[in-house]
Amino acid sequence: MTTPPEPGPTVTGAPGPRPPKSRLLQDGRDMFWSMAPLVVACLVLAGVLGMCSFAPSGPGPGPTPDYDAPAGLRADAAALDIPIRIPDVPDGWQSNSGSRKGIESGRTDPASGLQVRAVASTVGYLTPTGRYLSVTQSDADEDRLIASFGRDLVPTGTQDVDGVNWVVYQGGERDGRPPEPVWTTRLGGPTGPAQIALTGAGDTDEFRTLAAATQSQPPLTTT
Repeated sequence: MTTPPEPGPTVTGAPGPRPPKSRLLQDGRDMFWSMAPLVVACLVLAGVLGMCSFAPSGPGPGPTPDYDAPAGLRADAAALDIPIRIPDVPDGWQSNSGSRKGIESGRTDPASGLQVRAVASTVGYLTPTGRYLSVTQSDADEDRLIASFGRDLVPTGTQDVDGVNWVVYQGGERDGRPPEPVWTTRLGGPTGPAQIALTGAGDTDEFRTLAAATQSQPPLTTT
């Protein structure tokens, strides 16, 4: 009896596909498209940094805003219906801001004796030395107008400016900064009285200059 041969290894059909290459071994197109967003981001970042500059002492001063004080004060006189003067400031003084505000229970109504709402107009100036000073004109009572600048302000003296008496108020330090004084006086006129307040970082001479520039002018007419 013949013994059949032992079976050998089974051979199947054609060999299967080779495993895919690593993406690192493929052509450069895939690498290009995968790197393109990173390249674009780097270019944008470089452009932004190129427009910046490093200032070790902080940002430098920008241009001074320009404000038309005469036009603003005329508009305030018409809108608020209170006596308002246009300060005749000397050359070198630059107006840079203006605003209006209300002061609740800020004045005593002469007819009823009740406390009613007051209004105020403020214009800011930069002096030739770069200091800021503002003049506020209001129909408020003196104590109410002063309180709108700070509750801790108290009268500490007076200043005579060309025959007009200004009361000087001072307060304590705020946030570690020295206090800014407030000078105030009441100016009469054909359209009624107005309470004037000056404040800011100027020195005494600059306060006196702004006081004289304001008190020397007649109030605007609103008709």
